[in-house]
Amino acid sequence: MRFEEFAGARLPALLRYAVLLSGDREEARDIVQEVLARAYLKWHRIEPLDEPYGYVRRMVTNEYLSLLRRRRLRTVPLDTEDTALASAQDTPPVDDELWQLLATLPRQQRVVIVLRYYEGLGDEEIAEVLHCRPGTVRGYASRALATLRIELTDSPAAPARWEVLS
Repeated sequence: MRFEEFAGARLPALLRYAVLLSGDREEARDIVQEVLARAYLKWHRIEPLDEPYGYVRRMVTNEYLSLLRRRRLRTVPLDTEDTALASAQDTPPVDDELWQLLATLPRQQRVVIVLRYYEGLGDEEIAEVLHCRPGTVRGYASRALATLRIELTDSPAAPARWEVLS
C-alpha cells in the first residue's frame, strides 16, 4: 500500500484518536501532521510491517506523551467556518462531562483508557504501544477507573450510561 493511500484511509481514525488523547482539536491536528510527516520519510520501513496502522498509532501516542517535555505553542484558527466544519468531522462521540473527567487523568492513564475503550486494544497491545509491561497497563487502568468512579459518584447526577466504570 502506498503512503498516500494509507494516509487517506487512516487519517480520520488517527485524528479522532489524537483528539481523544489531547482534548484539543488543534493540538491533535499538529500531532497527526507531525507523525505523518515522519511516517512518510520512513514509509519504506513501515509498509512491510504486519500492521502499519498500529505502528503509526504508536507514533501518535509517543508524540502526545512527549509534548510534556516540550514547550507548547497554542495555535489560533484563522477561518472559523472551515474550522467548525473540520471540527465536526473529527469530533469523537464523547460526553462533555465525561471528557472533562478524562482530561483530569494523568497522560499515561488517559492513553490506557482511550486505547482500551476507544481503540479496543487488550493489555498486551497497549503495553506494546506504551513500551511497558501488561501489569503496568492494568495498574494505569485500575487507577484511572478508580479516579473516574470517585468523581462520578461525587457528582450529583451521575448518568446511568457510565455504568461501564462500575
